[in-house]
Amino acid sequence: MFIFGNKQCDLNTPRVMGVLNMTPDSFFDGGSYFSGGKPAIDLALKQAALMVKEGADFIDVGGESTRPGAVAVSEQEEMNRVLPVVEAIVRRLDVVVSVDTSSAAVISEVAKLGAGLINDVRALQRPGAIESVVASDLPVSLMHMQGEPPTMQAQPSYLSVVDEVVGFLRHRIACCVDKGMDKTKIIVDPGFGFGKTLEHNLQLMAALEKLNDLGCPLLIGVSRKSMLQHITGRSVEQRLAGSLALATIAAIKGAKIFRVHDVKETVDVLKTYAAVYSNVG
Repeated sequence: MFIFGNKQCDLNTPRVMGVLNMTPDSFFDGGSYFSGGKPAIDLALKQAALMVKEGADFIDVGGESTRPGAVAVSEQEEMNRVLPVVEAIVRRLDVVVSVDTSSAAVISEVAKLGAGLINDVRALQRPGAIESVVASDLPVSLMHMQGEPPTMQAQPSYLSVVDEVVGFLRHRIACCVDKGMDKTKIIVDPGFGFGKTLEHNLQLMAALEKLNDLGCPLLIGVSRKSMLQHITGRSVEQRLAGSLALATIAAIKGAKIFRVHDVKETVDVLKTYAAVYSNVG
């Protein structure tokens, strides 16, 4: 049983994390929960409630877009976007609130509000981030990213993307443990689409089971990403089928948490996967 703040979740069963982007420029739903240039708490809460009803175990709230080419936001602006939404969801809904942030200050503040997971695309490499997570006693998801969002897709290069991703995550796990974090509180994410070409993404997915050797639960985020445009030729609005196909493959290879835009459909896929594989062997 994995502990997320004051909630427990059995990760032996695949779990769904619904995406709630409190940003005006995210690639799929940017600006959907803004009104007059400000976060619309009522709209965000309504969407979160819908995702919980559809079967989400986590709601991942983010205030900084990390799509390729994204513009950085100030720490204060990130707080303005995230804190009221986290507080509202924690008060109203029975769900683990995950916060997508790299900021030590944001980590500290959302922990006070009752968040249950920190989801950091920069794997706690910013100053003070590890210390803030250790002080919060919250679990964390460490993601691999080559470069930074504004330029990460300019020219990503690897000798072996699988070995380098595994090596990076192993090193970040060790850094966190050295600073006092319990390894049982760490989740890992290979970072599909973050400083990776289509070929890199496909190589990672094909060898995804190798990340299980790290000894941490595996989170993946492939929902509606541009790798599916390259594979299928579909626009972002038409990538549901491809997203579900990748989720199924990842589940077979051992992924435990699926960060998605389409909660209901992914829940159905994972229930079907679990029904079949619970009878294997």
